[in-house]
Amino acid sequence: MEDLTNLARIVTDRKLKVLPLLDFAARNSANKEMLLVQLLTDNQPRSQQQIVKALYSKTDKVRQTAFRKLKSRVQQKLLNHLYFLDETDPRHLVSRRYEHQFLSLYLQVNTLYSEGELRAAEPLCRKALRIAQTQELTQYVVLCGQLLRSIYADMRMPVRYQANKELLAKSQKQLALEEEAAQLYWDVKATIAYTVRTRRSILEKMEEHVQKLADLHQQVKSFSTFLYHYRTRLIQEELVGNYEAIIRITADTARQLEQGKINDKRFDKRFNAYMSVYAHFRSRQAAKGLKLAEEYAKYFHYSSINWLYYLEIYLLLAIHAGQYGQALELLGSARKNLHFAKQGTLAQQRWDLYETYMQFVRPEMSPVRMRSFSTFVQTVPDHSRDKQGYNVAVLILQFLHFLRQRDVESILTRLEGLRKYQQRHLRESGNLRSQLFFRMLAVTVKSDFDPVRSEQRAESLLKKLQAAPPPGEAFAEIEIVPYEELWQITLDILRATALYNALQDKVIR
Repeated sequence: MEDLTNLARIVTDRKLKVLPLLDFAARNSANKEMLLVQLLTDNQPRSQQQIVKALYSKTDKVRQTAFRKLKSRVQQKLLNHLYFLDETDPRHLVSRRYEHQFLSLYLQVNTLYSEGELRAAEPLCRKALRIAQTQELTQYVVLCGQLLRSIYADMRMPVRYQANKELLAKSQKQLALEEEAAQLYWDVKATIAYTVRTRRSILEKMEEHVQKLADLHQQVKSFSTFLYHYRTRLIQEELVGNYEAIIRITADTARQLEQGKINDKRFDKRFNAYMSVYAHFRSRQAAKGLKLAEEYAKYFHYSSINWLYYLEIYLLLAIHAGQYGQALELLGSARKNLHFAKQGTLAQQRWDLYETYMQFVRPEMSPVRMRSFSTFVQTVPDHSRDKQGYNVAVLILQFLHFLRQRDVESILTRLEGLRKYQQRHLRESGNLRSQLFFRMLAVTVKSDFDPVRSEQRAESLLKKLQAAPPPGEAFAEIEIVPYEELWQITLDILRATALYNALQDKVIR
Protein backbone atom coordinates (compact mmCIF):
# COMPACT_ATOMS: atom_id res chain seq x y z
CA MET A 1 0.00 0.00 0.00
CA GLU A 2 2.94 2.33 0.56
CA ASP A 3 3.70 2.63 -3.17
CA LEU A 4 0.04 3.31 -3.92
CA THR A 5 -0.12 5.89 -1.13
CA ASN A 6 2.94 7.69 -2.49
CA LEU A 7 1.47 7.65 -6.00
CA ALA A 8 -1.80 9.10 -4.71
CA ARG A 9 0.08 11.88 -2.95
CA ILE A 10 2.12 12.76 -6.06
CA VAL A 11 -1.00 13.01 -8.21
CA THR A 12 -3.17 14.88 -5.68
CA ASP A 13 -0.41 17.32 -4.74
CA ARG A 14 0.50 18.17 -8.33
CA LYS A 15 -2.69 17.63 -10.29
CA LEU A 16 -3.82 20.29 -12.75
CA LYS A 17 -6.82 22.36 -11.73
CA VAL A 18 -8.33 21.91 -15.19
CA LEU A 19 -7.55 18.84 -17.27
CA PRO A 20 -6.23 19.82 -20.74
CA LEU A 21 -8.82 17.63 -22.49
CA LEU A 22 -12.06 18.23 -24.35
CA ASP A 23 -15.32 17.51 -22.57
CA PHE A 24 -17.07 15.22 -25.04
CA ALA A 25 -19.96 14.87 -22.59
CA ALA A 26 -20.76 18.53 -23.34
CA ARG A 27 -21.24 17.83 -27.05
CA ASN A 28 -24.78 19.21 -27.14
CA SER A 29 -24.17 22.19 -24.87
CA ALA A 30 -23.03 25.72 -25.62
CA ASN A 31 -19.39 24.76 -24.96
CA LYS A 32 -17.50 26.66 -27.65
CA GLU A 33 -14.62 24.20 -27.71
CA MET A 34 -16.98 21.36 -28.59
CA LEU A 35 -18.92 23.56 -31.00
CA LEU A 36 -15.68 24.19 -32.88
CA VAL A 37 -14.92 20.46 -32.97
CA GLN A 38 -18.42 19.78 -34.32
CA LEU A 39 -17.96 22.41 -37.05
CA LEU A 40 -14.62 20.86 -38.01
CA THR A 41 -15.97 17.30 -38.21
CA ASP A 42 -19.41 17.64 -39.80
CA ASN A 43 -17.98 17.22 -43.34
CA GLN A 44 -19.14 20.66 -44.45
CA PRO A 45 -16.33 22.78 -45.98
CA ARG A 46 -16.12 26.15 -44.26
CA SER A 47 -13.69 29.06 -44.32
CA GLN A 48 -12.27 30.47 -41.10
CA GLN A 49 -14.55 33.49 -41.45
CA GLN A 50 -17.60 31.24 -41.68
CA ILE A 51 -16.53 29.31 -38.58
CA VAL A 52 -16.03 32.55 -36.61
CA LYS A 53 -19.47 33.71 -37.72
CA ALA A 54 -21.06 30.42 -36.64
CA LEU A 55 -19.39 30.56 -33.22
CA TYR A 56 -19.76 34.24 -32.33
CA SER A 57 -22.43 35.58 -34.75
CA LYS A 58 -19.99 38.35 -35.69
CA THR A 59 -16.56 38.50 -37.33
CA ASP A 60 -15.11 41.72 -35.91
CA LYS A 61 -11.58 42.00 -34.49
CA VAL A 62 -12.66 41.11 -30.97
CA ARG A 63 -14.22 37.83 -32.18
CA GLN A 64 -11.24 37.10 -34.42
CA THR A 65 -8.92 37.44 -31.41
CA ALA A 66 -11.19 35.24 -29.31
CA PHE A 67 -11.24 32.65 -32.09
CA ARG A 68 -7.43 32.53 -32.33
CA LYS A 69 -7.24 31.77 -28.62
CA LEU A 70 -10.03 29.18 -28.89
CA LYS A 71 -8.36 27.56 -31.91
CA SER A 72 -5.01 27.28 -30.10
CA ARG A 73 -6.67 25.83 -27.00
CA VAL A 74 -8.69 23.28 -28.95
CA GLN A 75 -5.68 22.24 -31.04
CA GLN A 76 -3.63 21.54 -27.92
CA LYS A 77 -6.45 19.56 -26.32
CA LEU A 78 -6.94 17.53 -29.48
CA LEU A 79 -3.22 16.74 -29.45
CA ASN A 80 -3.58 15.59 -25.84
CA HIS A 81 -6.36 13.21 -26.91
CA LEU A 82 -3.86 11.42 -29.18
CA TYR A 83 -2.74 9.64 -26.00
CA PHE A 84 -6.18 8.05 -25.72
CA LEU A 85 -6.95 6.82 -29.25
CA ASP A 86 -8.63 3.45 -29.66
CA GLU A 87 -5.96 1.25 -31.27
CA THR A 88 -7.83 -2.05 -30.91
CA ASP A 89 -9.23 -2.12 -34.45
CA PRO A 90 -7.13 -4.73 -36.34
CA ARG A 91 -7.51 -2.71 -39.55
CA HIS A 92 -5.00 -0.19 -38.16
CA LEU A 93 -1.27 -0.88 -37.98
CA VAL A 94 -1.11 -3.55 -35.28
CA SER A 95 2.32 -2.55 -33.94
CA ARG A 96 1.09 0.94 -33.10
CA ARG A 97 -1.12 -0.46 -30.33
CA TYR A 98 1.85 -2.02 -28.54
CA GLU A 99 4.16 0.91 -29.21
CA HIS A 100 1.67 3.31 -27.62
CA GLN A 101 1.33 0.92 -24.67
CA PHE A 102 5.10 0.95 -24.19
CA LEU A 103 5.48 4.72 -24.54
CA SER A 104 2.68 5.36 -22.06
CA LEU A 105 4.24 2.98 -19.55
CA TYR A 106 7.73 4.40 -20.08
CA LEU A 107 6.46 7.93 -19.41
CA GLN A 108 4.92 6.73 -16.14
CA VAL A 109 8.15 4.98 -15.13
CA ASN A 110 10.27 8.00 -15.99
CA THR A 111 7.99 10.27 -13.95
CA LEU A 112 8.12 7.96 -10.93
CA TYR A 113 11.91 7.79 -11.17
CA SER A 114 12.12 11.59 -11.35
CA GLU A 115 9.92 11.78 -8.23
CA GLY A 116 12.30 9.45 -6.38
CA GLU A 117 9.84 6.52 -6.31
CA LEU A 118 12.42 3.89 -7.26
CA ARG A 119 10.61 0.90 -5.73
CA ALA A 120 7.49 1.70 -7.75
CA ALA A 121 9.44 2.54 -10.92
CA GLU A 122 11.57 -0.64 -11.07
CA PRO A 123 8.83 -3.28 -11.63
CA LEU A 124 7.02 -1.01 -14.09
CA CYS A 125 10.24 -0.49 -16.03
CA ARG A 126 10.77 -4.26 -16.21
CA LYS A 127 7.20 -4.57 -17.51
CA ALA A 128 7.96 -1.96 -20.18
CA LEU A 129 11.14 -3.88 -21.04
CA ARG A 130 9.17 -7.11 -21.54
CA ILE A 131 6.78 -5.31 -23.90
CA ALA A 132 9.70 -3.91 -25.90
CA GLN A 133 11.37 -7.33 -26.10
CA THR A 134 8.14 -9.07 -27.16
CA GLN A 135 7.60 -6.49 -29.91
CA GLU A 136 11.30 -6.63 -30.90
CA LEU A 137 11.51 -2.86 -30.47
CA THR A 138 15.25 -2.70 -29.88
CA GLN A 139 15.40 1.08 -29.51
CA TYR A 140 12.94 0.82 -26.62
CA VAL A 141 14.83 -2.09 -25.07
CA VAL A 142 17.83 0.25 -24.98
CA LEU A 143 15.73 3.03 -23.40
CA CYS A 144 14.55 0.69 -20.64
CA GLY A 145 18.06 -0.65 -20.12
CA GLN A 146 19.41 2.87 -19.68
CA LEU A 147 16.72 3.74 -17.14
CA LEU A 148 17.12 0.45 -15.26
CA ARG A 149 20.87 1.11 -15.11
CA SER A 150 20.15 4.27 -13.13
CA ILE A 151 17.49 2.60 -10.98
CA TYR A 152 19.65 -0.41 -10.04
CA ALA A 153 22.65 1.79 -9.28
CA ASP A 154 20.57 4.06 -7.04
CA MET A 155 18.87 1.10 -5.33
CA ARG A 156 22.24 -0.67 -4.81
CA MET A 157 21.25 -3.90 -6.56
CA PRO A 158 24.60 -5.15 -8.03
CA VAL A 159 23.35 -8.50 -9.40
CA ARG A 160 20.51 -6.94 -11.34
CA TYR A 161 22.76 -4.04 -12.35
CA GLN A 162 25.30 -6.43 -13.92
CA ALA A 163 22.62 -8.48 -15.73
CA ASN A 164 21.07 -5.29 -17.09
CA LYS A 165 24.50 -4.00 -18.13
CA GLU A 166 25.07 -7.08 -20.30
CA LEU A 167 21.58 -6.83 -21.82
CA LEU A 168 22.08 -3.13 -22.55
CA ALA A 169 25.44 -3.69 -24.25
CA LYS A 170 24.02 -6.49 -26.40
CA SER A 171 20.96 -4.42 -27.32
CA GLN A 172 23.06 -1.37 -28.22
CA LYS A 173 25.17 -3.46 -30.62
CA GLN A 174 22.01 -4.90 -32.16
CA LEU A 175 20.48 -1.45 -32.47
CA ALA A 176 23.57 -0.19 -34.31
CA LEU A 177 23.24 -2.97 -36.89
CA GLU A 178 19.49 -2.39 -37.21
CA GLU A 179 20.16 1.31 -37.73
CA GLU A 180 22.66 0.45 -40.48
CA ALA A 181 19.94 -1.61 -42.18
CA ALA A 182 17.40 1.17 -41.66
CA GLN A 183 19.70 3.78 -43.21
CA LEU A 184 20.33 1.63 -46.27
CA TYR A 185 16.60 0.96 -46.74
CA TRP A 186 15.61 4.61 -46.38
CA ASP A 187 18.38 5.68 -48.77
CA VAL A 188 16.85 3.37 -51.38
CA LYS A 189 13.34 4.57 -50.54
CA ALA A 190 14.36 8.22 -50.83
CA THR A 191 16.04 7.64 -54.20
CA ILE A 192 13.01 5.99 -55.82
CA ALA A 193 10.61 8.61 -54.42
CA TYR A 194 11.61 11.31 -56.89
CA THR A 195 11.52 10.77 -60.65
CA VAL A 196 11.81 7.97 -63.17
CA ARG A 197 15.41 9.01 -63.84
CA THR A 198 16.45 8.62 -60.19
CA ARG A 199 14.75 5.23 -60.03
CA ARG A 200 16.78 4.00 -62.96
CA SER A 201 19.98 5.32 -61.41
CA ILE A 202 19.67 2.91 -58.48
CA LEU A 203 18.89 -0.22 -60.52
CA GLU A 204 22.49 -1.40 -60.88
CA LYS A 205 23.10 -1.00 -57.13
CA MET A 206 20.00 -2.85 -55.94
CA GLU A 207 21.54 -6.33 -55.93
CA GLU A 208 24.36 -5.08 -53.73
CA HIS A 209 21.92 -3.35 -51.35
CA VAL A 210 19.70 -6.43 -51.04
CA GLN A 211 22.70 -8.66 -50.34
CA LYS A 212 24.00 -6.26 -47.69
CA LEU A 213 20.60 -6.30 -45.96
CA ALA A 214 20.49 -10.11 -46.20
CA ASP A 215 23.90 -10.26 -44.49
CA LEU A 216 22.75 -7.90 -41.74
CA HIS A 217 19.62 -9.98 -41.17
CA GLN A 218 21.67 -13.18 -41.04
CA GLN A 219 23.86 -11.54 -38.41
CA VAL A 220 21.07 -10.03 -36.26
CA LYS A 221 17.95 -12.10 -37.05
CA SER A 222 15.61 -9.44 -35.65
CA PHE A 223 12.25 -8.30 -36.97
CA SER A 224 13.70 -4.94 -38.02
CA THR A 225 16.45 -6.45 -40.19
CA PHE A 226 13.91 -8.87 -41.68
CA LEU A 227 11.56 -5.98 -42.48
CA TYR A 228 14.18 -3.85 -44.24
CA HIS A 229 15.44 -6.83 -46.24
CA TYR A 230 11.89 -7.89 -47.19
CA ARG A 231 10.83 -4.43 -48.30
CA THR A 232 14.01 -3.77 -50.26
CA ARG A 233 13.59 -7.09 -52.09
CA LEU A 234 10.11 -5.98 -53.10
CA ILE A 235 11.47 -2.65 -54.34
CA GLN A 236 14.15 -4.43 -56.37
CA GLU A 237 11.68 -6.74 -58.11
CA GLU A 238 9.23 -3.90 -58.65
CA LEU A 239 11.85 -1.72 -60.33
CA VAL A 240 12.65 -4.38 -62.94
CA GLY A 241 9.04 -5.51 -63.41
CA ASN A 242 9.47 -8.98 -61.91
CA TYR A 243 5.95 -9.06 -60.51
CA GLU A 244 5.78 -12.86 -60.39
CA ALA A 245 8.64 -12.70 -57.88
CA ILE A 246 6.67 -10.19 -55.80
CA ILE A 247 3.68 -12.54 -55.80
CA ARG A 248 5.95 -15.35 -54.56
CA ILE A 249 7.60 -13.18 -51.90
CA THR A 250 4.29 -11.90 -50.53
CA ALA A 251 2.74 -15.38 -50.54
CA ASP A 252 5.77 -16.86 -48.78
CA THR A 253 5.76 -14.04 -46.22
CA ALA A 254 2.05 -14.60 -45.53
CA ARG A 255 2.77 -18.31 -44.92
CA GLN A 256 5.62 -17.51 -42.54
CA LEU A 257 3.31 -15.15 -40.66
CA GLU A 258 0.68 -17.88 -40.28
CA GLN A 259 3.37 -20.32 -39.08
CA GLY A 260 4.51 -17.88 -36.38
CA LYS A 261 7.93 -17.32 -37.96
CA ILE A 262 7.32 -13.56 -38.24
CA ASN A 263 6.34 -11.35 -35.31
CA ASP A 264 2.60 -10.85 -35.83
CA LYS A 265 2.60 -7.94 -33.37
CA ARG A 266 4.90 -5.97 -35.67
CA PHE A 267 4.24 -7.14 -39.21
CA ASP A 268 1.91 -5.00 -41.34
CA LYS A 269 -0.16 -7.56 -43.26
CA ARG A 270 -1.94 -4.70 -45.04
CA PHE A 271 1.26 -3.77 -46.87
CA ASN A 272 1.87 -7.39 -47.83
CA ALA A 273 -1.71 -7.64 -49.13
CA TYR A 274 -1.34 -4.40 -51.09
CA MET A 275 1.88 -5.54 -52.75
CA SER A 276 0.33 -8.89 -53.69
CA VAL A 277 -2.70 -7.21 -55.27
CA TYR A 278 -0.48 -4.63 -56.99
CA ALA A 279 1.76 -7.35 -58.43
CA HIS A 280 -1.26 -9.21 -59.81
CA PHE A 281 -2.37 -5.99 -61.49
CA ARG A 282 1.02 -5.25 -63.03
CA SER A 283 1.47 -8.86 -64.19
CA ARG A 284 -1.90 -8.68 -66.00
CA GLN A 285 -3.67 -11.19 -63.77
CA ALA A 286 -6.68 -8.93 -63.38
CA ALA A 287 -9.35 -11.51 -62.55
CA LYS A 288 -7.28 -13.20 -59.85
CA GLY A 289 -6.05 -9.86 -58.55
CA LEU A 290 -9.59 -8.49 -58.33
CA LYS A 291 -10.68 -11.50 -56.29
CA LEU A 292 -7.77 -10.95 -53.90
CA ALA A 293 -8.51 -7.22 -53.71
CA GLU A 294 -12.07 -7.99 -52.62
CA GLU A 295 -10.79 -10.43 -50.00
CA TYR A 296 -8.04 -8.18 -48.61
CA ALA A 297 -10.22 -5.05 -48.44
CA LYS A 298 -11.25 -6.10 -44.92
CA TYR A 299 -7.69 -5.40 -43.73
CA PHE A 300 -8.01 -1.66 -44.37
CA HIS A 301 -9.87 0.93 -42.30
CA TYR A 302 -11.81 3.52 -44.29
CA SER A 303 -10.26 6.33 -42.20
CA SER A 304 -6.74 5.35 -43.22
CA ILE A 305 -4.94 7.10 -46.06
CA ASN A 306 -3.70 3.60 -46.97
CA TRP A 307 -7.28 2.70 -47.91
CA LEU A 308 -7.22 5.23 -50.76
CA TYR A 309 -3.90 3.86 -52.06
CA TYR A 310 -5.37 0.38 -51.94
CA LEU A 311 -8.56 1.59 -53.61
CA GLU A 312 -6.53 2.87 -56.58
CA ILE A 313 -5.21 -0.60 -57.38
CA TYR A 314 -8.61 -2.12 -56.62
CA LEU A 315 -10.16 0.28 -59.16
CA LEU A 316 -7.54 -0.44 -61.83
CA LEU A 317 -8.03 -4.18 -61.38
CA ALA A 318 -11.78 -3.76 -61.85
CA ILE A 319 -11.17 -1.79 -65.06
CA HIS A 320 -8.68 -4.35 -66.40
CA ALA A 321 -11.08 -7.17 -65.54
CA GLY A 322 -13.81 -5.38 -67.51
CA GLN A 323 -15.94 -4.82 -64.38
CA TYR A 324 -16.80 -1.20 -65.16
CA GLY A 325 -19.86 -1.10 -62.93
CA GLN A 326 -17.75 -2.15 -59.97
CA ALA A 327 -15.06 0.34 -61.00
CA LEU A 328 -17.60 3.17 -60.92
CA GLU A 329 -18.71 2.12 -57.44
CA LEU A 330 -15.10 2.14 -56.24
CA LEU A 331 -14.55 5.55 -57.82
CA GLY A 332 -17.61 6.86 -55.99
CA SER A 333 -16.36 5.38 -52.71
CA ALA A 334 -13.06 7.18 -53.11
CA ARG A 335 -14.70 10.53 -53.87
CA LYS A 336 -16.95 10.21 -50.80
CA ASN A 337 -14.12 9.26 -48.45
CA LEU A 338 -13.53 11.87 -45.75
CA HIS A 339 -9.79 11.71 -46.37
CA PHE A 340 -9.94 12.19 -50.15
CA ALA A 341 -9.11 15.89 -49.88
CA LYS A 342 -6.07 15.10 -47.68
CA GLN A 343 -4.27 13.57 -50.64
CA GLY A 344 -1.61 15.51 -52.48
CA THR A 345 -2.28 17.25 -55.78
CA LEU A 346 -0.77 14.46 -57.88
CA ALA A 347 -2.87 11.80 -56.14
CA GLN A 348 -6.06 13.75 -56.79
CA GLN A 349 -5.03 14.25 -60.42
CA ARG A 350 -4.69 10.48 -60.77
CA TRP A 351 -8.28 10.03 -59.59
CA ASP A 352 -9.37 12.69 -62.11
CA LEU A 353 -7.54 10.75 -64.80
CA TYR A 354 -9.19 7.46 -63.80
CA GLU A 355 -12.61 9.12 -63.93
CA THR A 356 -11.88 10.67 -67.32
CA TYR A 357 -10.82 7.31 -68.75
CA MET A 358 -14.04 5.79 -67.40
CA GLN A 359 -16.05 8.52 -69.09
CA PHE A 360 -14.21 7.93 -72.36
CA VAL A 361 -14.39 4.13 -72.37
CA ARG A 362 -17.93 3.80 -70.99
CA PRO A 363 -19.67 7.17 -71.49
CA GLU A 364 -23.09 5.54 -71.11
CA MET A 365 -22.21 4.40 -67.57
CA SER A 366 -20.45 7.54 -66.38
CA PRO A 367 -21.96 9.70 -63.64
CA VAL A 368 -22.56 13.43 -64.00
CA ARG A 369 -19.21 14.96 -64.92
CA MET A 370 -17.48 16.98 -62.25
CA ARG A 371 -15.54 18.91 -64.86
CA SER A 372 -15.65 19.44 -68.58
CA PHE A 373 -14.38 16.26 -70.22
CA SER A 374 -12.98 18.10 -73.23
CA THR A 375 -11.21 20.64 -71.05
CA PHE A 376 -9.52 17.96 -68.96
CA VAL A 377 -8.22 15.80 -71.80
CA GLN A 378 -6.71 18.82 -73.50
CA THR A 379 -4.82 19.88 -70.36
CA VAL A 380 -1.80 17.81 -69.34
CA PRO A 381 -1.53 17.78 -65.51
CA ASP A 382 1.64 17.87 -63.42
CA HIS A 383 2.51 14.29 -64.37
CA SER A 384 4.20 15.84 -67.43
CA ARG A 385 7.10 16.92 -65.22
CA ASP A 386 8.16 13.31 -64.82
CA LYS A 387 8.01 12.69 -68.61
CA GLN A 388 6.53 9.22 -68.22
CA GLY A 389 4.15 7.26 -66.05
CA TYR A 390 0.69 8.79 -66.03
CA ASN A 391 1.71 11.38 -68.61
CA VAL A 392 1.74 8.59 -71.21
CA ALA A 393 -1.87 7.80 -70.27
CA VAL A 394 -2.83 11.47 -70.68
CA LEU A 395 -1.23 11.74 -74.14
CA ILE A 396 -2.97 8.60 -75.38
CA LEU A 397 -6.32 9.80 -74.07
CA GLN A 398 -5.87 13.14 -75.83
CA PHE A 399 -5.20 11.43 -79.16
CA LEU A 400 -8.24 9.15 -78.84
CA HIS A 401 -10.45 12.07 -77.80
CA PHE A 402 -9.54 14.02 -80.93
CA LEU A 403 -10.04 10.86 -83.00
CA ARG A 404 -13.56 10.43 -81.65
CA GLN A 405 -14.26 14.13 -82.26
CA ARG A 406 -13.07 13.74 -85.88
CA ASP A 407 -10.74 16.70 -85.32
CA VAL A 408 -8.13 15.87 -87.97
CA GLU A 409 -6.04 18.99 -87.41
CA SER A 410 -5.70 18.30 -83.68
CA ILE A 411 -5.00 14.61 -84.39
CA LEU A 412 -2.10 15.48 -86.70
CA THR A 413 -0.73 17.96 -84.16
CA ARG A 414 -1.00 15.38 -81.40
CA LEU A 415 0.61 12.68 -83.58
CA GLU A 416 3.67 14.86 -84.07
CA GLY A 417 3.75 15.43 -80.32
CA LEU A 418 3.55 11.68 -79.71
CA ARG A 419 6.39 11.05 -82.14
CA LYS A 420 8.68 13.58 -80.45
CA TYR A 421 7.68 12.36 -77.02
CA GLN A 422 8.54 8.77 -77.94
CA GLN A 423 11.94 9.78 -79.31
CA ARG A 424 12.82 11.76 -76.19
CA HIS A 425 11.34 9.72 -73.37
CA LEU A 426 10.36 6.22 -74.51
CA ARG A 427 13.52 4.91 -76.14
CA GLU A 428 14.42 2.17 -73.65
CA SER A 429 13.29 -1.46 -73.84
CA GLY A 430 11.30 -1.08 -70.62
CA ASN A 431 8.91 1.20 -72.52
CA LEU A 432 8.17 -1.38 -75.23
CA ARG A 433 4.39 -1.56 -74.73
CA SER A 434 3.98 2.22 -74.95
CA GLN A 435 6.30 2.35 -77.97
CA LEU A 436 4.22 -0.26 -79.77
CA PHE A 437 0.91 1.36 -78.95
CA PHE A 438 2.14 4.78 -80.10
CA ARG A 439 3.15 3.16 -83.42
CA MET A 440 -0.30 1.56 -83.69
CA LEU A 441 -1.95 4.95 -83.24
CA ALA A 442 0.32 6.35 -85.94
CA VAL A 443 -0.86 3.57 -88.27
CA THR A 444 -4.41 4.95 -88.12
CA VAL A 445 -3.22 8.27 -89.54
CA LYS A 446 -1.02 6.65 -92.20
CA SER A 447 -4.03 4.53 -93.24
CA ASP A 448 -6.18 7.66 -93.67
CA PHE A 449 -8.31 6.53 -90.70
CA ASP A 450 -9.55 3.53 -92.65
CA PRO A 451 -10.56 0.86 -90.07
CA VAL A 452 -9.83 -2.16 -92.28
CA ARG A 453 -6.39 -1.00 -93.42
CA SER A 454 -5.50 0.19 -89.91
CA GLU A 455 -6.36 -3.21 -88.44
CA GLN A 456 -4.39 -5.05 -91.11
CA ARG A 457 -1.29 -2.84 -90.92
CA ALA A 458 -1.22 -2.91 -87.11
CA GLU A 459 -1.73 -6.68 -86.81
CA SER A 460 1.97 -7.48 -86.36
CA LEU A 461 2.34 -4.65 -83.84
CA LEU A 462 -0.66 -5.98 -81.91
CA LYS A 463 0.93 -9.44 -81.67
CA LYS A 464 4.15 -7.89 -80.35
CA LEU A 465 2.12 -5.86 -77.87
CA GLN A 466 0.35 -8.95 -76.59
CA ALA A 467 3.70 -10.70 -76.11
CA ALA A 468 5.48 -7.73 -74.52
CA PRO A 469 6.25 -8.00 -70.77
CA PRO A 470 4.89 -5.37 -68.37
CA PRO A 471 7.32 -2.52 -67.59
CA GLY A 472 9.02 -2.25 -64.23
CA GLU A 473 8.39 0.52 -61.74
CA ALA A 474 11.70 2.07 -62.83
CA PHE A 475 9.88 2.98 -66.04
CA ALA A 476 6.76 4.09 -64.15
CA GLU A 477 4.22 3.30 -66.85
CA ILE A 478 0.64 2.60 -65.82
CA GLU A 479 -1.97 1.38 -68.29
CA ILE A 480 -5.25 2.62 -66.86
CA VAL A 481 -7.03 0.65 -69.57
CA PRO A 482 -5.06 -2.18 -71.24
CA TYR A 483 -3.59 -1.11 -74.57
CA GLU A 484 -5.20 -4.12 -76.23
CA GLU A 485 -8.63 -2.87 -75.21
CA LEU A 486 -7.79 0.70 -76.19
CA TRP A 487 -6.85 -0.58 -79.64
CA GLN A 488 -10.27 -2.19 -80.03
CA ILE A 489 -11.86 1.09 -78.96
CA THR A 490 -9.69 2.88 -81.54
CA LEU A 491 -10.92 0.55 -84.29
CA ASP A 492 -14.52 1.04 -83.13
CA ILE A 493 -14.05 4.81 -83.39
CA LEU A 494 -12.63 4.42 -86.91
CA ARG A 495 -15.57 2.22 -87.93
CA ALA A 496 -18.07 4.69 -86.50
CA THR A 497 -16.32 7.53 -88.34
CA ALA A 498 -16.29 5.57 -91.61
CA LEU A 499 -20.02 4.88 -91.25
CA TYR A 500 -20.69 8.53 -90.45
CA ASN A 501 -18.72 9.66 -93.52
CA ALA A 502 -20.57 7.17 -95.74
CA LEU A 503 -23.93 8.47 -94.54
CA GLN A 504 -22.80 12.05 -95.09
CA ASP A 505 -21.78 11.19 -98.67
CA LYS A 506 -25.25 9.72 -99.29
CA VAL A 507 -26.93 12.86 -98.02
CA ILE A 508 -24.79 15.06 -100.27
CA ARG A 509 -25.66 12.94 -103.33
